[in-house]
Amino acid sequence: MTVKQISVFVENKAGKLAELTDHLQQHKIDMRALSIAETQDFGIVRMIVDDAYQTSCILKEAGYVSSITPVLAVEIPDEPGSLSQILKILGDGGVNLDYMYAFLTRKKDTAYMVLRVADNERALEILGKKGIHAISQDQLAVS
Repeated sequence: MTVKQISVFVENKAGKLAELTDHLQQHKIDMRALSIAETQDFGIVRMIVDDAYQTSCILKEAGYVSSITPVLAVEIPDEPGSLSQILKILGDGGVNLDYMYAFLTRKKDTAYMVLRVADNERALEILGKKGIHAISQDQLAVS
């Protein structure tokens, strides 16, 4: 069970990120999570949205270069040590973490983490055995 992450290449210049977010807002795209990694010339904006397909089409029509990547979104207790527990489970299971970022949720005492790993199925199996639940794209639309 994965969610779709959209990665968008954005020129690293003043106002370019605002242009991207304005474009998404005009099309009523609801961003649930956002991460930016930058270099001197461009940035990679990684986002989880309510409708990845629609967003991808809108971005393409606007001339943005983007891609969709399946990532894990896991639900963890919003308390000290929860993230450390997840990372230990993955590490003990031999699953390498490429990157991660936090995810907004409306559920009380719950946090979501977006995880990019080399092997989603293996990570899901390992986490599932420890009672860690991944959320689906459908759940994302209503969370």
